[in-house]
Amino acid sequence: MLGVIGGSGLAQFEGLAHLRRKAVRTPYGETSAALSFGRIGSQEIVFLARHGDGHSIAPHQVNYRANVWALKEEGVREIVAVATVGGIRKEFGPGVLVVPDQIIDYTWGRPSTFFEGAGAPVTHIDFTEPYSSVLRARILDAARNCGEAIAARGVYAATQGPRLESAAEIDRLERDGADLVGMTGMPETALAREAGLQYAAIAVVVNHAAGRGDSALAVSLERIEAVLSESMLRVRRVLQELCRQ
Repeated sequence: MLGVIGGSGLAQFEGLAHLRRKAVRTPYGETSAALSFGRIGSQEIVFLARHGDGHSIAPHQVNYRANVWALKEEGVREIVAVATVGGIRKEFGPGVLVVPDQIIDYTWGRPSTFFEGAGAPVTHIDFTEPYSSVLRARILDAARNCGEAIAARGVYAATQGPRLESAAEIDRLERDGADLVGMTGMPETALAREAGLQYAAIAVVVNHAAGRGDSALAVSLERIEAVLSESMLRVRRVLQELCRQ
């Protein structure tokens, strides 16, 4: 079963047939929202709004462990995560869709592993390739099949938030090799790996990062909203095509 985690601009997955909602209790507390179950064709989908139904949960306050745990407990084996990001490289301007292949973690203080607490074994996961190559390839195929342009690679820098970054911080991220900057990629990506799930992301570039392009002096939040609305329509088309594979 496929799980979809929606970020900013994707608080619900329209077009699901036989929709039902279910609140799930986890050892890690409450999920961001109730899980929404439905179908697209013959594919069963579970959708979860990362920031809650009313977009009220900040990136650093998302209960990532509860979200991933609940999806696995309900039978999800693959997760496609949708996230809005800023573009650091000039070719990643507003409206570009990217399937990242690498991630750098700049977050701090977020519960980031299932393997902790009394009696928990010390457990290391291989994170050389943080995203599932198989699921990434399927997303790229789905985009091609429905005529949506999508970049096949990118390095995602996960920052703490909820504030946006300074221009100097973006300069640093670029020196580190980052192409995109967002606030929700970690620990979600690593937790999915710990849980044994196939995980990939669709990053939606909604603005030039601070100090870049039309964000040279300031990031326009009004422009972000305009780009977000149009871009999420394209993301939905890719996801619907993915479900038909």
